[in-house]
Amino acid sequence: MPIKSGKEYIERIDKQNINIWYKGERIEGPLSQHPAFQGLIETQADLYDMQCDACYLDRMTYPSPDTGELVGLSFLPPRNAEDLQKRRIMMELWANRHHGFLGRSPDYMNTAIMALFTAADILEEHNPQYADNLRRYYAYCREHDITLSHAFIQPYASKLSGQNDDVEDSIAAKVVEINDNGMVISGAFMMATQGATCEEMLVFPTPSPTIFNNVNPSAFAFAVPNDLPGMAFICRESYGASSTYDHPLSARYEEMDTLVIFDRVLVPHDRIFYYGDEAYAGRLFGESHFHTHMAHQITTRYIVKTEFLLGLLESLADEQNVGLEPQMVLNVSKIITFIETFKALRLASEQGALHDKFGYLVPATSPLLASSILFPKFYPEMVEMIQILGSSGLIMIPSELDFDSDTGHYLDQYLKGTTSEAYDRIALFRLAWELGASSFGGRQTQFERFFFGNAHTVAYRMYNSYEDHEQLRQLINDFIAKNNSAS
Repeated sequence: MPIKSGKEYIERIDKQNINIWYKGERIEGPLSQHPAFQGLIETQADLYDMQCDACYLDRMTYPSPDTGELVGLSFLPPRNAEDLQKRRIMMELWANRHHGFLGRSPDYMNTAIMALFTAADILEEHNPQYADNLRRYYAYCREHDITLSHAFIQPYASKLSGQNDDVEDSIAAKVVEINDNGMVISGAFMMATQGATCEEMLVFPTPSPTIFNNVNPSAFAFAVPNDLPGMAFICRESYGASSTYDHPLSARYEEMDTLVIFDRVLVPHDRIFYYGDEAYAGRLFGESHFHTHMAHQITTRYIVKTEFLLGLLESLADEQNVGLEPQMVLNVSKIITFIETFKALRLASEQGALHDKFGYLVPATSPLLASSILFPKFYPEMVEMIQILGSSGLIMIPSELDFDSDTGHYLDQYLKGTTSEAYDRIALFRLAWELGASSFGGRQTQFERFFFGNAHTVAYRMYNSYEDHEQLRQLINDFIAKNNSAS
């Protein structure tokens, strides 16, 4: 089966019998028709249609090594510089379509499963069956264009519980039973973004260390359809809306976050990627260069989103005739500087790419991690620029229905701009409001702050990946020694 269309994506989502709860009630009927999910599903369907468009086929697909049919380029494990460039072009095309607002666009998790696949060989020493499972699952996702989400983070109570003397009392995610059909898993996971609008879940928690057992029941990774018996999704409140005029961003890009419950879920043996030895969690992430491959996709999204915010800031400035004021020029120049910085970091990562021990080309890590440190700090600053420039215009913004009412002529008269009609001017301010003052905008800011981990996690990732610590220390030692000898 080759790449899927938007229609096929919607059909697959609606076909699932997912146990999903919203505001205390289980959602019944097609998910694509529910107000909390409709806009996002339509947006993602458009992405899938895009890769089927003849105009994009050569830039978004490649022939499957198994069947020769066209599959998504974000599944391609890069073997050379050309592969890496093809992946980047494909990711840019999708990011430009959603303007960087979809943190879980399909290429994000396609890249994740691709990265893990490249290190499947290390599982041979652990259990050859697990290595085969991971390879086959990657091929399954590629050949069927599976839409994936993931569950990595456990709730605070689960992490607090961890591994204690009595494993039975721990509420940390763990294997509670192994039988002929598979492993029975119980536990909970936070922040499964798009958990409801995907087909399958990749579950890969950080295991709680144990000194009490040779086999750690909390050390595992697997992937399953998201409608298995025992699985439940509990949604946060939706920020979505139906009007693309009143809510131009959330009506299209609202990604639902969910709490995923596994209550004695049977995971088939052929869907388990490792179990029991906690060392393989770190090895799979490290030797697959997981965070590096993911950061290549993420940095591409950062560039596109920053360009969108720059366009919005300049449009607001033009609307208010302040585009050439000194402070505005400073702000615009600062955003341009960051765009160019992110582009340079991505280019440096591609030019510094090296082959790993498995023969795959991996972008240079440090430039990409630098972008993941910079963007979470800079994003709120850009939003604040929009908030300050928008001023009270982000507060007094009538809706589309007001323009159609008996009072609409007052709006046309009093809310027009120097050269723009009131309807168009308010549309611009509603866009700025969504980013700067709405629930959707607040979630975007918080999401970007912690997208790739908290600040300390990302900093340690950078620190540990940097290879010149000793060399630079020695540089200082040699410099001091030379000065001392000269005196």
